Amino acid sequence: MTLQLTFAAMALVTSGISVGMLRRFFIGLLMDIPNERSSHTRPTPRGGGLGFIMAFAVAMALAQRYAPGLLVGTIAPQTWLALVPLALIGVIDDWRNLPSAVRYLVQLGTAWYVVSGYGAFTFPWLDQLGSLAGPLAFVISVICFTALINFYNFMDGLDGLVAGVSAVQLAFLALWCQQPVLWLWVAALVGFLFWNWSPAKIFMGDAGSTILGAVVATALMTQPNSFEQSWASVAILLPLIGDAVYTLARRLSRGENIFQAHRSHIYQRLHQAGWPHGQVAGLYIGATLAIAFGLWQFGTGAAWVSLGATLLALVAGELYLSLSPKVNTYIAPRLASED
Repeated sequence: MTLQLTFAAMALVTSGISVGMLRRFFIGLLMDIPNERSSHTRPTPRGGGLGFIMAFAVAMALAQRYAPGLLVGTIAPQTWLALVPLALIGVIDDWRNLPSAVRYLVQLGTAWYVVSGYGAFTFPWLDQLGSLAGPLAFVISVICFTALINFYNFMDGLDGLVAGVSAVQLAFLALWCQQPVLWLWVAALVGFLFWNWSPAKIFMGDAGSTILGAVVATALMTQPNSFEQSWASVAILLPLIGDAVYTLARRLSRGENIFQAHRSHIYQRLHQAGWPHGQVAGLYIGATLAIAFGLWQFGTGAAWVSLGATLLALVAGELYLSLSPKVNTYIAPRLASED
């Protein structure tokens, strides 16, 4: 435990220092300029996700070198190396907008590599398909993995939201999935939050948000739990992914171009209704904490309760927002991934 705390503290401090240095380097070079769909009002550097990625890499490398037994049974180091192309393409996309096909190809490649290494997620309703069950499970797992990468990118639009929720999710998964290496990610995110909490001094950018989606997806893919526990753990995604999926379905039902930039997520509309960044982020973090507590204390049955509570929260949120005169669902006139 002492060694774990030592390396976690190292990841936290390294992340805080690295993000601060990146902030100074990216000012004037890699700036997020406010536009009609932005939730911030002043130019802010982005690319801070590189800081917590590097902090994790350093802490993990030192743990492997000086305490090789500390991370026994955890996610293999070569799995994390598969995320390097994802981080690189995210940095390039932050600098110069890349064609969506290039981003999706890299994301699919990362998903394919991880799913190939650890096996597809279990989908028991496919068993009746016989020999087709395995290939279909593999394809569905790759698609879901890729979707998570994009959903985390979509939800990264308010100070501290994705970083805070991800820290809670990964802390829970470190315990639930018996993956101690995830504590290094948690610590690195806490160091990043020092700079990213409202008012944010730097944003994580696409490199950070897509990596977090891949890290959470990897943790879900590599857990040693039973079928029931594996599926129950997916409930920890509900506050963040529930918003993303609901908004996607809502836009599809309206015939909108789902690849076009917009500001119609629940979290964005709450901000438009007058909620400050910290209050919105706190709501999502608190909901994630509540689900984590329920799963830990009451087991797999809490997953169904969490799903029902999330659906009710979405209905309540929609009713509340429908009464707010401030909400604007502006659609930006260009194709882009969301900040």
